[in-house]
Amino acid sequence: MSDSYNFGSFADNTSGDGPGSLSGSKADKELQEFLLIEKQKAQLNAQIHEFSDTCWDICMDKPGTKLDSRTETCMVNCVDRFIDVSLLVTNRFAQLLQKSSGL
Repeated sequence: MSDSYNFGSFADNTSGDGPGSLSGSKADKELQEFLLIEKQKAQLNAQIHEFSDTCWDICMDKPGTKLDSRTETCMVNCVDRFIDVSLLVTNRFAQLLQKSSGL
């Protein structure tokens, strides 16, 4: 995923309809790609927040002015395990989808 998008490409896509008008299909495709990337970023951020909230509930005994090393280690390990499980499930679904499409 890229954190930036080249908006200049929209200005370069003109059709014969007049100065500065966009070629509908190419502009639409680029806009859809941009929106898909932004949606994926938002989903990733939401997932990270969900992991953090769950791990906070699991690891945090009593909030203080700073995290002790045990709590910090618990948080890191907890989030890492959630990510590992998410990747495992995603890869397994991809394998199942590949098998079913090969039939």
